[in-house]
Amino acid sequence: MSEREAPLLEFRDVDKAFDGKPVLSSMSLSVRRHERLFLVGTSGVGKSVAIRLLIGLLRVDAGELRFHGARIDELSEAALLPLRRKIGMVFQHSTLFDSMTVLDNVALPLRKHGGLGLAAARVAARERLAAVRMEQHAARMPAEISDGMRKRVAIARTLAMRPEVVLFDEPTTGLDPVSARHVDALIAELPATAGVTALVVSHDLISIRTVADRVALLYRGRIHALGTPAELAASPDPVVAQFLAGRSQGPMDTPGF
Repeated sequence: MSEREAPLLEFRDVDKAFDGKPVLSSMSLSVRRHERLFLVGTSGVGKSVAIRLLIGLLRVDAGELRFHGARIDELSEAALLPLRRKIGMVFQHSTLFDSMTVLDNVALPLRKHGGLGLAAARVAARERLAAVRMEQHAARMPAEISDGMRKRVAIARTLAMRPEVVLFDEPTTGLDPVSARHVDALIAELPATAGVTALVVSHDLISIRTVADRVALLYRGRIHALGTPAELAASPDPVVAQFLAGRSQGPMDTPGF
């Protein structure tokens, strides 16, 4: 097995329930190094739950989570801190500090967790902003830029600690089409420009079709289908077809993936 094909992240028979209601049931999935894997499914199926388990925001009820082959589901809160520097997350709502400039928002984790002084952190933050094409907005406040720009700043802030993996929770939701495609382009570039593996929760068919290396369809708590966008689009499986039909309504109308 090549290094690229070897699992970097693994869910092994993971169970998670809330108030006795199962959300994930024996879910298993492997994410390869430097790939862009999209986790898809209908609303409420547990996609966001799955990625929150990876950084300890939620805990598994049963099963295992592995990173570089080592178990991470049993780590203490203190042991999770260094893991969260290796596995970053961009949340659906790009929460930035309103009282800080774009530059200082990105510099903050470098100062707090990277041990850099203010000047050095700002130099590094400018590099991260340049990588997401936001350097010219460094001095602006979050309220002065668009939702799409704030998303790009949030990505820059996550990349500031040079993680190996970035988890994206619905990165294009709520964005206008142009901003959404800018975010798509950034995610598509990550393996080549930053050596990053991307695990993306999404229901945006354009993103899935144009950015994903592989797509995993979560259904009834398990991975029901897994393959390239083209493979899923050609699948005769009625569950896959129903998902595609249900997601191809309205303004994002797209034939298959």
